[in-house]
Amino acid sequence: MGSSLTIEDAFGQTVKELRRVHKMSQETLAEKSNLDRSFISLLECGKKQPSLVTIFQLAKALKVSPSKIISLTEEKQKSSDPS
Repeated sequence: MGSSLTIEDAFGQTVKELRRVHKMSQETLAEKSNLDRSFISLLECGKKQPSLVTIFQLAKALKVSPSKIISLTEEKQKSSDPS
């Protein structure tokens, strides 16, 4: 029996994938979203949870809608569910 991704882990993977699609470093994403690079790292590792404001800041920097980040996170989390 496998375990599903936590929402935090799924969100972190989503942000990392979108960042890589745009060929951005964590530092560049941090600058474009007005966040600290260390916070981006913690988000991507699933160790921090984003606020609504943070999701909007990341979405703008990544040139996607906030709802796209949420839907990708939801898909990733659901697809890892072993049931």
